[in-house]
Amino acid sequence: MSNILPIIYQDEHLVVINKPISLPVHKSKGMANDAPYVTKWLGQQLECSVYNVHRLDAKTSGILLLALSPEIATQLTEQFARREVDKVYHALVKGIPGEGVFNGKVKKAKRGNKATAETAYRTLRTVYTKWEHKGEENLPLSLVELKPTTGRWHQLRQHCSHDRHDIIGDAEHGDFPLNRLLAEMIGEKRLYLHACSLSFEHPVTKERMTFEEPTPPTFAALLDLFDGES
Repeated sequence: MSNILPIIYQDEHLVVINKPISLPVHKSKGMANDAPYVTKWLGQQLECSVYNVHRLDAKTSGILLLALSPEIATQLTEQFARREVDKVYHALVKGIPGEGVFNGKVKKAKRGNKATAETAYRTLRTVYTKWEHKGEENLPLSLVELKPTTGRWHQLRQHCSHDRHDIIGDAEHGDFPLNRLLAEMIGEKRLYLHACSLSFEHPVTKERMTFEEPTPPTFAALLDLFDGES
């Protein structure tokens, strides 16, 4: 993995990047002193301090917003807290979720209590594997759009798992045998969850800013392995 991070947008107040998979946003307890993380690498790249303002799991790729001062970080963090930021993710999941809203409670942390959470979802494409898996014939896989209105720990992964639409590659909440089988077929092991759109108000100019980043090619490549209906 290169330590040069792809910058989508930058001004004197904030920066937006396309975060690669398997890279934490910030240093956390238990990490080695020389472990890589976004705020470290980006700070070295820009030769200044950078401040994270929202959570994007290490295993998730896609759009990440960071601030270039503590004051801007505070203002952006408050936008997330007030739910004024629009976030859109794409995920590959087991089954055909259809369209609706996940609103079941999720854990607030790995060993934490449960809290209310809400995620709108919409199926974009479905293919059929022609496999029998856990009693289901012709197991379908779907590309799904996910729009969380809350920001709980692993919210998208938990919500999909609750409804048995496990996100492919989820090693904590997902379908482990299916993950292994698909990873062997595609030749890549990853969590198929990508932050593809982020919209917020610039804290200085007050302009509504929207950034989009296409889903990585591996998502379509995995679906294309199977004959199915789009």
